[in-house]
Amino acid sequence: MVDGMDVKLYLNEVGERIMRRRKKLGLTQEELAERSGLTTQFVSYAESGKRASRPENLMRIASVLGVSVDYLLTGDIIDKDQLLLSEKLEKLSAEQVRIVESVIDECVRLYHLYDEDGSH
Repeated sequence: MVDGMDVKLYLNEVGERIMRRRKKLGLTQEELAERSGLTTQFVSYAESGKRASRPENLMRIASVLGVSVDYLLTGDIIDKDQLLLSEKLEKLSAEQVRIVESVIDECVRLYHLYDEDGSH
């Protein structure tokens, strides 16, 4: 059984992921609310972890934010997230895709160096 503190922490983590993604996309709470068909107050409560969200509302938010509901709930990247990324890559030229690939390769290299260094 999950106690009240665990639920509150979980809701805070979900809210933090919503807020980080919204800000990364340059959206205000008002814009996210409008695009998802929800109220600004609902978005504010969701981001602050004050209220649990119904599945259909999380689906609306995830759709606007371009992530899966699984990502919002758990922080895990799943196949749907990879599909969303793939759809974005399809909009780029071959040269642009190669540039993105080189950026990813460099990030992977740096993360491996960071992990090997034991500096996390």
